[in-house]
Amino acid sequence: MHAVEEAGQTRVHPTALVAPGAVLGRGVVIGPWCTVGPNVVLDDGVELISHVVVDGHTHLGAHSRYFPFCTVGMAPQDLKYKGEPTRCEVGARTVVREHVTIHRGTATGSGLTQVGQDVLIMANAHVAHDCVLGDRVIIVNNVVMGGHVTIGNDARVMGSAAIHQFVRIGHAALVGGVAGVEADVIPYGSVLGNRARLIGLHWIWLRRNGVQSAEIHRMRKAFLTLYPKVCGDVSFQARLEQVRKDFSGNDRIQEILTFIDAPSHRGLVRPARAGAADQAETDGA
Repeated sequence: MHAVEEAGQTRVHPTALVAPGAVLGRGVVIGPWCTVGPNVVLDDGVELISHVVVDGHTHLGAHSRYFPFCTVGMAPQDLKYKGEPTRCEVGARTVVREHVTIHRGTATGSGLTQVGQDVLIMANAHVAHDCVLGDRVIIVNNVVMGGHVTIGNDARVMGSAAIHQFVRIGHAALVGGVAGVEADVIPYGSVLGNRARLIGLHWIWLRRNGVQSAEIHRMRKAFLTLYPKVCGDVSFQARLEQVRKDFSGNDRIQEILTFIDAPSHRGLVRPARAGAADQAETDGA
């Protein structure tokens, strides 16, 4: 193995290819056989372990880590893309595991693919063009997402889930393993299924993050008002107005209502049948 060359606190392995124009912060480590393009910025403490490719107008945040054979900022898989100088940004302390692909944005989209801080993206996952992932998101192995997906802070997407383009996943939502998500998931929502259905709220996250029992009970009551086990003749809009009236002082419930009111390309994930929802209630509540 070749010795590692040192330049101050920055280390670039002799087999790595760093293009002229790339900007490297202090303490950057670029391991064997990595490739860094001319428009890339690596903030302080970024580590490319080995065989990592970073290309395009890409900015990697401080102390983020990239494992072998992942690629960041490569051209999007969009036939409309014609080489425009679109961007990709990854936040501080984010960890990107083996064989993950994160593509830059498109000129016909926002022009930016953005991954937040303290995110964990596990092996073989794909973050498509123009996606936006918030802070502290966890993406488990083999998750795939279409373009323009938005995932809120603290959301969890379990293994092998597939997310349709333009879908929104709300704050602290949970997407179950091998779920096919074709529509938006409300904040704190929990969805499962080959065609994902809403089975309840993400009770485990709420409890683990210090939400008190009294508030969890209010959230459960609001959820059952909005998504009753038997809908009868009451429309969704009428149930929505009832929740607005009865729970106007609760910030988390208001967050759900604001999400529902926001513009959407895909609409909302439908609730599960009563049997599946009943089973889900016993898991995390």
